[in-house]
Amino acid sequence: MRRWAVGFCVLVLLGVSALGQQVLNIYTAFDVDQAQTYVEAFEDAHPDIRVEFVRLSAGALLARLRAEYPRPGASLWLAGPSDTHIIAAAEGLLEPYPASLGWQYLPNWGKCPDAYWSGIYTGFIGFATNKDFLEEHGLEAPTSWYDLLEPEYQYNLSMAYPYTSGTGYTRLASLVFLLGEEEGLEFERKLSEHAVHHYTSSGSAPATEAGLGEVAVGIAFSHDIVARAVGLGYPVVMSFPKEGTGYEVGAISLIKNGPEPELAKVFYDWMMSAEAQTLYQEWYRVPLNPAAEVHPEAVTAAEVNLVDYDFVWAADNRDRLNDLWQELTGF
Repeated sequence: MRRWAVGFCVLVLLGVSALGQQVLNIYTAFDVDQAQTYVEAFEDAHPDIRVEFVRLSAGALLARLRAEYPRPGASLWLAGPSDTHIIAAAEGLLEPYPASLGWQYLPNWGKCPDAYWSGIYTGFIGFATNKDFLEEHGLEAPTSWYDLLEPEYQYNLSMAYPYTSGTGYTRLASLVFLLGEEEGLEFERKLSEHAVHHYTSSGSAPATEAGLGEVAVGIAFSHDIVARAVGLGYPVVMSFPKEGTGYEVGAISLIKNGPEPELAKVFYDWMMSAEAQTLYQEWYRVPLNPAAEVHPEAVTAAEVNLVDYDFVWAADNRDRLNDLWQELTGF
């Protein structure tokens, strides 16, 4: 068991570790192992700064910022779909940072015009299907949203709650953009009633569950399907709905009144660099820095049919859609 000296604890509370390092606290929607990859690389590049992080799904992270305001426990929000960052900015929970390195290379859809957040990667909603299940039932991998309503998939699907997970909300909003609000919500009700075995709090979990054979299909972002299933050798095939699928712009932002704002800017700038975003290769994410290297097995926008995803509308209507979803599905 680690033992902590009182003096050490006091120093950490003051933002300085016992080794003379400054301490930066961040919240992240990356899975723990992914966050650890970036944190360790940052600390190697900045040995005078030690990073402590708390991992939460994007929806839970937003709820935590709301609950903690005006005294947040962290200075930086790392990852999660941009629509959750848009909501936080509108509610006064974020601090703009227009001087961030890399701002100039981002396309307009990849950054907040008022500099409250910056995009750092993209990912696309897809299906992770267990190959053994497909062979047993003589099926091809689903290539339509409506394939999931076929009898073979009854109670054999997992996906994330839209109110806890950024992945889950991206899926819900994507169906609304594709089908219209009434039909999109009705489709989600049908999925819940006919196909869903269970919901997850984490957006990446369904990919692993499909790989383990716990469900036939898991809905997740493409990078998670590869990193959590295909890339690990699980019997999983990845496919996308031909009607169109949604996508995220994963973002980074400064938390208003964070205890270490200057340290947060150092991490922010580093995360915008090609050096940092090249590390996405290990997790098959698509970086927004054009100088960063992309893994050859990472799915890019050119490979999928995308819905016309309106991030601002998705942010403005998030709470309302989630309330309607819960009313219709009972979850």
